[in-house]
Amino acid sequence: MADNDMDLNQLFAQARQTRPELPDDLAVRILTDAEEVRLDRLKPAAPPRSIWARILDGLGGWQSMGGLVAASAAGVWIGLSAPGFLPDPATIIYPQETSFVVADLGLDTTFLEDAE
Repeated sequence: MADNDMDLNQLFAQARQTRPELPDDLAVRILTDAEEVRLDRLKPAAPPRSIWARILDGLGGWQSMGGLVAASAAGVWIGLSAPGFLPDPATIIYPQETSFVVADLGLDTTFLEDAE
């Protein structure tokens, strides 16, 4: 076992002595890539984009915004002038058939009476 370890140590020492040479084309490619990275870092930074430009990009650009505006306009139109088979949203929110009186709340309404 000790003999095998000695041979292995000699092989490692020999490997440390002889270093493999880097091929010329690989060295050129590495240096070219390093120069491109260095030149990219020297470029000035792009100016910061406005919040509206970032929102527009987040929604998908002008084409998507056009579709969103068209769908919103259609929704508002249908909401304001509903077809006959749909209930009118204004009467749902504020029904006009019922009368509303403060006395119906069962609260003290003496402040409404004329104090003479």
